[in-house]
Amino acid sequence: MRKLAPAVLIALSALPAAAQDTWVAEARQVATSVPPKLLSVLTAEIERSGPAGAIGVCREEAPKLARAATQDTGWSVRRVSLRERNPKAVPDDWERAALEDFDRRAAAGEKPASLERAEVVQQQGKSVMRYMRALPVVELCTNCHGTPERISPAVKERLAELYPNDKATGYALGQIRGAMTISKPLP
Repeated sequence: MRKLAPAVLIALSALPAAAQDTWVAEARQVATSVPPKLLSVLTAEIERSGPAGAIGVCREEAPKLARAATQDTGWSVRRVSLRERNPKAVPDDWERAALEDFDRRAAAGEKPASLERAEVVQQQGKSVMRYMRALPVVELCTNCHGTPERISPAVKERLAELYPNDKATGYALGQIRGAMTISKPLP
């Protein structure tokens, strides 16, 4: 098993090592299962109708994939970002702190694709397992999330139509676009 960052180990130290390894490995698997499915759907749609046509698919399919993962696994699954496109992707305080930590760690040289945070937190008097994994920008993402010169006029027009308060552009390859965030009450 890949080692977790020291900050993550400190947060998990209240649990026995075997319990930490088990739930973190499960959370990691769930969090890494959704992005490849979305990239596959987007790649196919871009080939059919171009990046502007794929925006609607992303808008519809990403939440469906998260809901399916939630139903299949029992983990609550969603995507969040410090610069959200979808108003439902606004991070809560714990997620915001994790995303800000991811940005600091990436700036210090850690690989964005390896950034994760796992912690058992108290929410409304219950212990909840929380896990986040960074989503770095890949080439495909720059069609709709890239710098202004990278985004076509057709994409800009469609984004303005669907997301008038969009904050999710201006990214370069490898930057952290957001994160998969999952949670489940501790049994």
